[in-house]
Amino acid sequence: MTAGAALLDLQALDLAIDRLTSRRRALEAGEEVAAIRSTADAAERERGELGLQMDALDRDASKLEHEVDSLGQKAAAEQTRMNDGSVANARELEAMGREIENLRKRIADREDELLALMELREGVERSAAQAEQRALDLRTHVDRAAGDAASEIAQVTADLQLRDAERVALARAIEPEVLELYEDLRAHKRGVGAAALVDGVCQGCHETLSAVELDRVKRGDGIRRCEHCRRILVL
Repeated sequence: MTAGAALLDLQALDLAIDRLTSRRRALEAGEEVAAIRSTADAAERERGELGLQMDALDRDASKLEHEVDSLGQKAAAEQTRMNDGSVANARELEAMGREIENLRKRIADREDELLALMELREGVERSAAQAEQRALDLRTHVDRAAGDAASEIAQVTADLQLRDAERVALARAIEPEVLELYEDLRAHKRGVGAAALVDGVCQGCHETLSAVELDRVKRGDGIRRCEHCRRILVL
């Protein structure tokens, strides 16, 4: 293996190590599990809020039912008075008739309100059941995700150990001066210290080298650097 090939292999290996390290950090922080748990909490809060809405609707329905019953009793009492002959005055009978008609209209209005209220409650109850099932499913998902995360952490840790061992062996094939520069560049170039030069284009910054610079790089000895990003170039 040439020194240049070894350096590119080291770069690829380091990027893989960076990804694994980032993944393990995220898993250990529990970000994904926390996000699922937060969604489950939101579903449970929604279920609680919908439950409060149902309670309020039940109270309103109870009031309407009580009012309908009270108006019905009053209308029945007035009808009884009209029918039992205890009232003989025509004007009074006419007024009682109008009162009964008004009471029946009020009863019909309240019954319509009650029906609309019950339909609304049915919709809220369905939403509450859906929220409850969603919260239950998410809690199950949280438990599963937590277990999966623990397993993945173990796997990522094992993979990192293997790649760290590979890196030690690979780094030995690279000159100390080049390796030191590579490490310094990686720290300042988002983890990429070395890049291939393909058709005059640096694969690190994807800029094209000028004709003069390209000729100098191809003819030169020692460490070749990109004129744009200053990464190490491997021909």
